[in-house]
Amino acid sequence: MADASTVTIRTRKFITNRLLQRKQMVVDVIHPGLANLSKVEVREKLSKVFKTESDLVIPFGFRTQFGGGRSTGFVLIYDSVDAAKKFEPKFRLIRQGFMEAASRASRKQRKERKNRGKKTRGTGRAKARKAQKKN
Repeated sequence: MADASTVTIRTRKFITNRLLQRKQMVVDVIHPGLANLSKVEVREKLSKVFKTESDLVIPFGFRTQFGGGRSTGFVLIYDSVDAAKKFEPKFRLIRQGFMEAASRASRKQRKERKNRGKKTRGTGRAKARKAQKKN
């Protein structure tokens, strides 16, 4: 069985995007004998190649080719953490560990709250919703 040392990472379509303060590229990961390579491992390997912190490397959109052994995805390497927080979508910042996911009530609780609100009429409806959100 192959190990992580047999993995090859190649970049193509490399662009330095000064407006968004990042480098962006398509990454081909060749991993014979391995099911896939985790995004954390891709981050670590690319951070060594581009001499940057692994926090600033954001891989996403990886697809494994049919038959395995090769995956292709996209990588953004930001110049600073501030630039990453400014330009990256929130879901990716949450995946990366820069933000915490907003905690919200369970799906069933939200539906029950909505249906209780339906039972009141007029201006009382808004008051009932505020009272429910406090609970």
